Amino acid sequence: MLEKMSAEDKLKVGNVTLDVNSARLSGPNGTHHLTPMESRLLRVFMLNSGRVIPRSSLMKAVWDTDWFDDCRTLEVHVCWLRKKMGDDLRRPRYLRTVRGVGYKFGMEPV
Repeated sequence: MLEKMSAEDKLKVGNVTLDVNSARLSGPNGTHHLTPMESRLLRVFMLNSGRVIPRSSLMKAVWDTDWFDDCRTLEVHVCWLRKKMGDDLRRPRYLRTVRGVGYKFGMEPV
């Protein structure tokens, strides 16, 4: 179950900070402006750090849809977030895919 979205101005998990109001991500790869959907998606991940979030829950929380037969939109947005965070796309450390289920966000030791 996803946590209720809070109205906090800044969220921080490990060395990743999201300024919700300005949609700015600060992390190991510098500071980046996020699109509205990237910001919403990262906010959901950060509010649920350490938990596996099913694709269907992410589609509902971020895109407000129950349709998730094609999760390509979600996958593309996750890829963009990984790049902006400086995550290794082949072996992600911050935003990991849980095969057949969804994604898990959190700081993992190397």
